[in-house]
Amino acid sequence: MLARDFRREAWSKLSGRWGQMIGITVVYGLILGLASAIPTVGSIINLLIAGPISIGYMAIALKIIRAEEAKLEGLFDYFHHYGNTTILYITNGIFIALWSLLFVIPGIVKTYAYSMSYYIMADNPDMKASEAREASMRMMQGNKWRLFCLHFSFIGWMFLSIFTFGILLLWVVPYMQEADAAFYQSLVGVNQPEVIDAEPVVE
Repeated sequence: MLARDFRREAWSKLSGRWGQMIGITVVYGLILGLASAIPTVGSIINLLIAGPISIGYMAIALKIIRAEEAKLEGLFDYFHHYGNTTILYITNGIFIALWSLLFVIPGIVKTYAYSMSYYIMADNPDMKASEAREASMRMMQGNKWRLFCLHFSFIGWMFLSIFTFGILLLWVVPYMQEADAAFYQSLVGVNQPEVIDAEPVVE
């Protein structure tokens, strides 16, 4: 599948559900934005809630791609798995920051290598953070460039968003999120929502 195929699938699955996904995206953004805006402790609060709520958002995107029922309260489902989701979010950020110290390119490569770990944990919330990250690295071997091309294919939409003072992002962000979810779904297969391979990978 090419970038246009993932975009087409995302657009198709969002048909009739645009309003729902836009509303969920707005709530998601407001929660993280308001948390960050709290004086003195905002960045700490954001760090502590971003893991579970971000994975909740991605889980909703997956439900839409899979034509399943998705609800706003799904944003908060992964607070029941707070430890795993928070550790994954924080450790991914630390590792990417450390790789970025070796110049920008290694940080970008690791960002794409770890990119599926959040979807993997959405499907497997009892997974340890290290297991989800290793599973993502296995999954993204040979696929990082494909995902980069998918993201790059949205550049036109991003430029258009500038001319609408960011209003168009209300549609572009859900569209991109669903395209990413479609990409993940293509890697695990329709009937394989779990990633079971436990062998570590070294890049």
